[in-house]
Amino acid sequence: MLIIRKNDKIELFIESVTSEGSGLGRYEGMAVFVRGTVPGDKIIAHIIKVSKNYAIGIVDDIIEPSTSRIEPDCSVSQKCGGCSFRDMTYEEELKYKLSRVQDAVNRIGHIDFKVERIIGADHTNFYRNKAQYPVYIENGSLTAGFYAYKSHRIIPCSDCRLQPPEFEQGIKAFEKWVKKNNITSFDEKTGKGLLRHIYFRKAFGTGEVMACAVVNANDIPDKDYLVLELQQAFENLKSVVININKKNTNVILGSETKTIRGSEKICDVLLGKKFVISPQSFYQVNHGQCEKLYSLAADYAALKGGETVVDMYCGAGTIGLTLADKCKQLVGIEIVPSAIENAKENAQLNHISNTDFICADAFDGAKEIEKRGLKPDLVIVDPPRKGCQKELFDVIENMGANRIVYVSCGSATLARDLAILKEKGYNLQHLTAVDMFPRTPHVECVADIVKE
Repeated sequence: MLIIRKNDKIELFIESVTSEGSGLGRYEGMAVFVRGTVPGDKIIAHIIKVSKNYAIGIVDDIIEPSTSRIEPDCSVSQKCGGCSFRDMTYEEELKYKLSRVQDAVNRIGHIDFKVERIIGADHTNFYRNKAQYPVYIENGSLTAGFYAYKSHRIIPCSDCRLQPPEFEQGIKAFEKWVKKNNITSFDEKTGKGLLRHIYFRKAFGTGEVMACAVVNANDIPDKDYLVLELQQAFENLKSVVININKKNTNVILGSETKTIRGSEKICDVLLGKKFVISPQSFYQVNHGQCEKLYSLAADYAALKGGETVVDMYCGAGTIGLTLADKCKQLVGIEIVPSAIENAKENAQLNHISNTDFICADAFDGAKEIEKRGLKPDLVIVDPPRKGCQKELFDVIENMGANRIVYVSCGSATLARDLAILKEKGYNLQHLTAVDMFPRTPHVECVADIVKE
């Protein structure tokens, strides 16, 4: 017999927070998840979904607020799927993120190890250097914002607290172009309509800005007018491009990009090195925290100058190139062709000659290095959230690498991979969390792993 039914209103004490940022309470032993709550809140929850083992609710009333609760500074934070911690003090957010990494290491990795610390951000607002806005156009009026939690319903928001304030002016430039040219928005159901996303990138080290229209066509009308409006919106506009994505998919970017004004790339400065960034390149979204992250990775690498370093999932070469002057040889591996071209260009831009870059997935690239007979002293891995292929660690072990610096955006998959590496004799020496994404549920980690 169900103890909770849909539309029930129950009193609930919020005990903790999930990895997606929802508050967790228990009612007669059943887990109840409620977004927009803070550990320590006592609330009335309105139940909107009931499953066999859990229920989902929304806040009907806050009876007693947690001592960690604060007034949110964003009018759409309860609706948008981006920020989960606008109601919580930053100190409490950091405590939660550190505990989540610790729990993953102990519970998933089955490793008895204390995470050393979490490195907080100097700025919790306006830190993102990239924004991708889904759009909806009706009667010539453009709505740009972000998807509601676990949906494709757009919540209007052009002044997001995570993005640079000037991005709002960029949205207004697109609004004028849309209205003047009767632009339509892409419809996922029919596959018709022109504009899919508006995409901005800003290089915080130089101030350069890229503006991109993601479109369901080979070209756009009235390009000169759009460029003119964007130039008025951005003082340091260096790149205006269109990205062509005609597939009926929820993947944002297509494989082809056309430059309509300026350069296809912008240039940033990170730890004293220059980096060019194209629309498809992976590049950390938080410049200040990225410098802390890479500095920590360099400390863990403990290079003395004579080492061979392999940088897997190297993207535009950012981590490896910041270490290149500390090692004898650097080899980067990346599956995205444009990112590899960026990495080669970045090496030239910084007058770095001890590098080689291979366009392949991590496993195939590692096999190629093994064929070449290279014996890396250090392997850097910075995989996507799903972590590394298990077979990749076999190749790393066969190559004889004694140290791995693992940069992770998913503590659960990091813990899983640490357990695999432990079986191969690689032991965790250091582990630090870095808050790359304040006010969101995500947390980055850097692990120093040594074969003993």
